[in-house]
Amino acid sequence: MARIERTPAEVIEFAEENNIQMVDLFLVDVPGTTQHVTLPVTELTEELFEEGTGFDGSSIRGFQSIDESDMLLVPDPGTAAIDPILEIPTLSLICDVRDPINGGSYSRDPRYIAQKAEAYLKSTGLGDVSYWGPELEFFIFDTARFNQTANSGYYFLDSDEGIWNSGKETMLDGVTLNNAHRPRHKEGYFPAGPVDTFTDLRSEAVLKMANYGIEVEKHHHEVATAGQGEIDFRYESLTTAADYVMMYKYVLKNVAREYGKVATFMPKPLYGDNGTGMHTHQSIWKDGENTFAGDGYAGTSDLLKYYLGGLLKHSPALLAFCAPTTNSYRRLVPGFEAPVNLVYSARNRSAACRIPMYFDSPQAKRVEYRCPDPTANPYLAFSAMLMAGIDGIKNKIDPGDPLEADIYHLPPEELKKIRHVPESLEKALDALEADHDFLLEGDVFTRDLIDGWLDYKRNGEIDQIKLAPHPLEFLMYFDA
Repeated sequence: MARIERTPAEVIEFAEENNIQMVDLFLVDVPGTTQHVTLPVTELTEELFEEGTGFDGSSIRGFQSIDESDMLLVPDPGTAAIDPILEIPTLSLICDVRDPINGGSYSRDPRYIAQKAEAYLKSTGLGDVSYWGPELEFFIFDTARFNQTANSGYYFLDSDEGIWNSGKETMLDGVTLNNAHRPRHKEGYFPAGPVDTFTDLRSEAVLKMANYGIEVEKHHHEVATAGQGEIDFRYESLTTAADYVMMYKYVLKNVAREYGKVATFMPKPLYGDNGTGMHTHQSIWKDGENTFAGDGYAGTSDLLKYYLGGLLKHSPALLAFCAPTTNSYRRLVPGFEAPVNLVYSARNRSAACRIPMYFDSPQAKRVEYRCPDPTANPYLAFSAMLMAGIDGIKNKIDPGDPLEADIYHLPPEELKKIRHVPESLEKALDALEADHDFLLEGDVFTRDLIDGWLDYKRNGEIDQIKLAPHPLEFLMYFDA
């Protein structure tokens, strides 16, 4: 079922019809983690949708300082849905953040940035709507333990489905048991049960996602061992697709918890196996027609070609939002099955940008940008990609010729000619600092948001990683 648009009065009536007792208000912080506050249903009034409810913005990561902490959450009535996780009947609403002093939208609210990006597209006359279809991958583990102290640091992940448990002995009533049938490293794509042990878990998540209007097209096991999976939902407009990403993650994590498991969207939790990406399909439509369809390469238009040019040109800066963690660059490593090469192609999954060729219909023409991962804040990442694509169209940035060859088997002299994504978050942030004017067009992003992002990532994440010994260093250097 698609999202049902409702007025505030209709939301209140919907809550009464479904005996709602609590109202959950969702927002997202700047790094991209969902936050919430819960109100009794008696607080669900039309005034709530006009005036909002107060909260401490200084306690939300990436928001403003303690001396300007008072902020407002204003629910979007079009996002009303019955929470499928909580036992007490609860209505969930995604909120916009408002500044109580000037009464306007808050400049660092990621959802507001997404709304501005959609408005900017319309203002250019290039299109009425952009459609987004992110493919979120994830892992489901039985346990995830980790800690970092002054004198210790470790992580330990386990899954009965992990191939490393193929020799494990489990005793039950004096009998040694092992269920076997585990996906080998890099051989977990599409196996049927009993190899895939998470079909029911994913299916339950799919059914619960429907409460939020998320229309799932398929779900399956992914390439890695130990419970890697993917659930794909039908494309939607930019802000709605970003809303769906946040609710998708909320549902999956909680369904996994109900099963006694733990779900993570971390890009590279396992050593020696495939990482987790968020390949993002995108297109621009105008007057009901897909502007990316045409008579060019792979059935595409000049608009798509120039959009590709913008994505590829600005990719080093884009990755500061699209692959925004230090762990992202454990996945984006040259020489492995990772989309690190800044070229485009049809069907070729070794390219950063792909033009899927499943269907010949003009409506299906789109760009698949393969660099992002699901640690990204979708509101910021989708907006940044759109702004890069628009910049490519406006300036007719030529992406060059497509590359049809398997990039991983090109001769070294040919491989050297290909640009790569940044090799670290630090270099991606440097690229964003040097190349962000395209994001400032139409006041979609602001210098304040970009400066705040750079400061938060450098001081709060990169410097912390630099200071901590890595467990592998003990194996490599302890006997020096």
